[in-house]
Amino acid sequence: MKVLNFGSLNLDYTYQVPHIVREGETISSNDVQMHLGGKGFNQSVALARAGVPVYHAGLVGEEGLDFYDACQECGIKTDYIKTVTGRCGHTIIQVDDEGQNSIVLFGGANQKNTKEYVDEVLKNFETGDILLLQNEVNELPYIIDQAFAKGMTIVLNPSPMNEIIDECDLGKVSIFVLNETEGQQLTGQTTPTTIVAAMEASFANAKVVLTLGKGGSIFHHGDEELYQAAFDVDTVDTTAAGDTFTGYLIAGILKKQPMRDVLVNASKAAALAVQKQGAAQSIPFMSEVELFNM
Repeated sequence: MKVLNFGSLNLDYTYQVPHIVREGETISSNDVQMHLGGKGFNQSVALARAGVPVYHAGLVGEEGLDFYDACQECGIKTDYIKTVTGRCGHTIIQVDDEGQNSIVLFGGANQKNTKEYVDEVLKNFETGDILLLQNEVNELPYIIDQAFAKGMTIVLNPSPMNEIIDECDLGKVSIFVLNETEGQQLTGQTTPTTIVAAMEASFANAKVVLTLGKGGSIFHHGDEELYQAAFDVDTVDTTAAGDTFTGYLIAGILKKQPMRDVLVNASKAAALAVQKQGAAQSIPFMSEVELFNM
């Protein structure tokens, strides 16, 4: 069984600000840093650091060559990463003094996928292989359809939520990992309980993991429902916390660990990530998660 993450590769420009800029306001940044990121890349890093070999597929622009070295350093297989003409995807991230963030995303190379490229990648995978997806790349509906036709197990983190998700056949998804806002947008419900119930009604065969930030997380599948509290830590930067949780969650499921242990480890990993600045560089290794004690 192989794991493929078909996802974004972004250059993250992170600005440390006293508060998130308001409409019409100009403020000064206390610091600025550029890091490699993107939900796709971050989740691949999390999978790799959780001990799962992962192939990454995605496009970078001409200034994105550092991704190849970074992936190899992290243990991410780069066979299906491709360089195209033009700019990389990038983000402008504001992080305030409380560690909360606000993000502007430019798709760049992430929006240049073609059906031919998707077919070229997926021909190397087969029934039973795992496909992890987010919504920061184009051709998402086609990727889902083609992977499902091959018998791959599809994991979807529908972030960011937009009209593209409505074009996807979500009945082909085996595992949903979504936060409360995405759950509200997808189901029209407003509370964790009703969101989970609506997901169960629409996608009865899928596993659903609803993350609630400081409120913890909920796992639901069939008759099984588990709640996991978040760990109370000093938050520096929440960027990539959700991606860290997702990577460790999928890793635990692949290792066939009890679901309670999977949620605990994913929550520990996210708690460690928010105590550091940045995206991918904040994601902990499994050895750190194992030593984490609250």
